[in-house]
Amino acid sequence: MKTLTVFTPTYNRAYCLHKCYESLKRQTCKDFKWLIVDDGSTDRTKALVSSWQEEDLVEIIYVEQENMGMHGAHNTAYEIIDTELNVCVDSDDYLTEEAVEKILSFWKESGGEHVGGIMALNISPEGRVIGTPFPASLKTSTLYDLYQKHHIRGDKKLIYRTELTKRYPYPIFGAEKYVGLDYKYLKLDQEFELLVLNEAICVVEYQEDGSSKNMLFQYRNNPRGFSFYRKELMKLPFATYRFKLRQSIHYVSSSLLDRNSHFIKESPSKFLTLISIPFGLLLYYYIISKTTIARKEYVSKMRSWKDS
Repeated sequence: MKTLTVFTPTYNRAYCLHKCYESLKRQTCKDFKWLIVDDGSTDRTKALVSSWQEEDLVEIIYVEQENMGMHGAHNTAYEIIDTELNVCVDSDDYLTEEAVEKILSFWKESGGEHVGGIMALNISPEGRVIGTPFPASLKTSTLYDLYQKHHIRGDKKLIYRTELTKRYPYPIFGAEKYVGLDYKYLKLDQEFELLVLNEAICVVEYQEDGSSKNMLFQYRNNPRGFSFYRKELMKLPFATYRFKLRQSIHYVSSSLLDRNSHFIKESPSKFLTLISIPFGLLLYYYIISKTTIARKEYVSKMRSWKDS
């Protein structure tokens, strides 16, 4: 039985998925398996993965499903994973050569049931730390405290105990494709801290078609998922008033996008939601304006390309 599962949700990323595969072939420790959850790809992903499975250089598990979005692919992965630890590596990212060795050595030295897992650093292809490194004195932290108390910036790589990530599955809202992944992590924050590994293990490349690059469209197209996410963050027992106010403003804007007239009644903090309405309304109009302009510019570019 392997100790670590590297899992990769993917959707039409055959053009870049090979980078992740090549990095897994180069790992100095082979105590892992690679789970690929194909979230409804229509490109050559399946054939590509099949050719890698025939090479038999990395243990690869390939699962296909209808397109459900990133959170739906995570749900599927967590149902399947049977190793002690797991880490998500996105389809446009790849691991450093010693990543698996660093994770498992650190876990063997310091891990156990007293912690939820490990947080480590991401770097750019040029080798720069994404955001800021961890304070040298920081040994453990919750994800919430990392950003709100220690004021760390940038995405970090999270490695969790699998028995924990099977908890709190992401809800599916019809045809919507997005629920914030932090929902699960912040729920686990209420029970466990994470070990801090102040080393880079993953190279992150932000693609033009990635969710980070298209967040305003995610807001507009997935209002129910965003409303759920913001309500859950408003419930966090350790969150500051300022943090909850920010979530409430986003909750109002998402509720307006969803045309939900019962959003005050459904709010976990009705007074906070009431005072957030003017700011949520401004955010709502900002999202509508920016996404409408972007769509018009895209259509214009496509017409110019066809006419050229």
